Amino acid sequence: MSMLTPPGMGGQYRITGKTYPRMRRPRRRGRITLAVVAATAALGLAGWGTVQLIDVFGGGSGDSAKRATAGATCQAPSPSAAPATALPKPGDITVNVYNATPRAGLAKTTADELEKRGFTIGKVANAPETYDKKVTGPGILLGAPAAAKGAFSVLGTHLQGADSKTDTRETGDVDLIIGSGFKALARPAEATAAMTALLHPKPEPSVCATPAKAPGKK
Repeated sequence: MSMLTPPGMGGQYRITGKTYPRMRRPRRRGRITLAVVAATAALGLAGWGTVQLIDVFGGGSGDSAKRATAGATCQAPSPSAAPATALPKPGDITVNVYNATPRAGLAKTTADELEKRGFTIGKVANAPETYDKKVTGPGILLGAPAAAKGAFSVLGTHLQGADSKTDTRETGDVDLIIGSGFKALARPAEATAAMTALLHPKPEPSVCATPAKAPGKK
């Protein structure tokens, strides 16, 4: 027995010369390779999930949007529709302001404000007996039938909720009869927004229709 052989060991564990037995287990390289592959796959899934989140919060653009509209028939939005008739400018509209309420001076202050906004002011007085203290709403716009195609729309942007009526007059002027429900004219910004909507109507949004599935198919 060699002097290098520990007591009690022999056979295949016998040490001869200067050679020492390898007592530890061999490295298992397969487990290391599997761990590397799993880590790479996890990073790839994390990156894909981030892209999907960005896609969702970005309005569904990209492939997800294409998948959402797959098989759907979309109708393109119609172009902006022009007004049915050419609307007159405020300076081309003569407004007669009448006060049908018990509030003194209301016709004068309203006429002054309309003049600041570009309208041409005609008569300013109390309302005739036919309407005096008989108008419960904000007001009435009264004029010839031709006024219903233009002047009423323009003046109505400054007095929301006013009723419109026509009479037999042949002149182009329009009456604004102030009722008891009148509080104030629309703010200039509101009137401008309403007028812009009349002059430049927004196009209708596109409509997508998904074809019906055939019976028996899922």
